[in-house]
Amino acid sequence: MRFIHTADWQIGMKAVHAAESAGTVRAARLESAKRVCELARRATADFLVLAGDTFENNAVDRNLVAEVAQILNSASCPAFVLPGNHDPLQPGSVWEHEAWRRTTNVTILRERRAVEIAGGLLLPCPLFVRRSSEDPTEWIKPERTGKIQIVVAHGNAGDDVISEEGGFPIPLDTPARTNADYVALGHWHSFLAYKSGGSARMAYSGTHETTRFGEANSGNALIVTISSPGTPPDIQQARTGGLHWRRVGFGERITTRGKLAGISHSLLTVPEPGKTLVEVVLTGVLFEEDRSELARIETACSRFLHYRLDRSGLIAEPEDHGWIDNLPAGVVRQTAVRLRDIANEGKDGAEIATQALIKLYSFAQEVR
Repeated sequence: MRFIHTADWQIGMKAVHAAESAGTVRAARLESAKRVCELARRATADFLVLAGDTFENNAVDRNLVAEVAQILNSASCPAFVLPGNHDPLQPGSVWEHEAWRRTTNVTILRERRAVEIAGGLLLPCPLFVRRSSEDPTEWIKPERTGKIQIVVAHGNAGDDVISEEGGFPIPLDTPARTNADYVALGHWHSFLAYKSGGSARMAYSGTHETTRFGEANSGNALIVTISSPGTPPDIQQARTGGLHWRRVGFGERITTRGKLAGISHSLLTVPEPGKTLVEVVLTGVLFEEDRSELARIETACSRFLHYRLDRSGLIAEPEDHGWIDNLPAGVVRQTAVRLRDIANEGKDGAEIATQALIKLYSFAQEVR
């Protein structure tokens, strides 16, 4: 058995965080949905599973619902779609749209009961409300059917995913507890796999198209192959996203001259700038000879589909060592004085002392 595991398409999201590029970001999600279906064809998948949050909410434009139904119906294999917490199965939900009744290839997993598939069983856990503290997989009884069993669920698995109150907790022992050969999860936008008995039997596919900065390992779908009941699944990531979201400077503090030049050069060499969104955060010391690099960084950023540039964390290089006198009396000031003396001596360790002094200056200004 081979199938595609995808989730969290979030079709209809506003993407206001992408500002003027929001329309492009929204359109990319539909294009990536088509790539998921194309992946199913290339992988000769037996079916496709969409593990929740196909839509941003139940109020999305109904033309989008019809378009997604058409995309899924065009897949070369059956598509099984789980209502998630963003698009729960409720009166007036997206799942009542007539477009679903016109499909011949799409099944909305509306009930918590086993669904026969070629060579196995799907055990779906649809959501009916946006928030709950219930385990959506609790209904599944540990039966050995002699068939490959796939649980499809949406929620927070264990402590590795940022927990949230009412976020549908899913225990990490779900594969063993349900006798599942694989648990296809949605809700977390980055790929994350959980090992059980030495092999990964439960995983988040992550979103098919990155939704925002900071989503590591997103923009993919999973190709899952299971040869027989009880055998470990083979899980392969496949790129489906069309846009790239890059962060530059996060967690870095500039304490050396020339660092800004390196940042501007790296931005100028990023491939596919027209498909890239960049967030640049500059923190640390702005050396006088590096000021011109700020304009180059701005120019480099203008190449991208969208960018954010935050320079508020930069502080001017000190003109002299007078700032040391303003440090708190005690070990902090004593350390600064010692570093200054070593740096001024110009002997062994002077360069290291200079760098340490600059870092101390940066920290001191940040505290102020």
